[in-house]
Amino acid sequence: MESNVRAKKHLGQHFLKDENIARNIVDAALEENSANALIEIGPGTGVLTKHLIEKENFFALDVDSESVEFLKKAYPKHQSKIIFADFLQEDLVKLTGKQKFNIIGNFPYNISSQIMFKVLENRSSVDFVVGMFQKEVAERIAEKPGTKTYGILSVLLQAFYDISYLFTVSEHVFVPPPKVKSAVIKLKRNSVAKLACNEFLFVKVVKTTFNQRRKTIRNSIRPIITFAEGAHPLLEKRPEQLSVTEFVELTNFVETQQAL
Repeated sequence: MESNVRAKKHLGQHFLKDENIARNIVDAALEENSANALIEIGPGTGVLTKHLIEKENFFALDVDSESVEFLKKAYPKHQSKIIFADFLQEDLVKLTGKQKFNIIGNFPYNISSQIMFKVLENRSSVDFVVGMFQKEVAERIAEKPGTKTYGILSVLLQAFYDISYLFTVSEHVFVPPPKVKSAVIKLKRNSVAKLACNEFLFVKVVKTTFNQRRKTIRNSIRPIITFAEGAHPLLEKRPEQLSVTEFVELTNFVETQQAL
């Protein structure tokens, strides 16, 4: 069915037109052989949807009414799976009727970071995510410590997910083509049920230190607490040098200092 859905700039839409790339994204999700519900974010013209629509417990969510209308007409037997809804606002357990769900999509670039924070909020339910991101964001999520790209999203997501950078995607396989390259990454839930620290404080420590990433942690963390000289060796480092484990250690140290 030929699509006449228009890409809308304010929704950050760039419709994928390459069938091989679409198939590779779907295959990366389906190789998990999961019984969980599967949510597609921003199906657009349905380049991924057509490979998934027959699956039980599949849901395609879009805030673009034109896209939803097109897909409902394209798949009349599966209209209940195509939902006009904002992923960021939905209670996903209630929507899917499942305690566990996975996520796939060619994500709208203007909300891709927000999608990841929603995944973190639902980490006890989300086993894996396979998604298309702006290349810069994908690299940031998958990056390891010691680089300029490593940042807040890297630490928070890698605390609970194993992340694989799957492949880079040219701007020429989209309509309209974005001004940047894209990339597909996969997040797979790791075995960490709970961090060995105060998780609320962990997030605060990560965000506080990276918000002044050029400073040593001793100086960047002062909005939370002031430290005695030489109190902990991690204070002499910069945040991009710390692994998730070291941020956990730093968080525990901060908490003990706050209790003094």
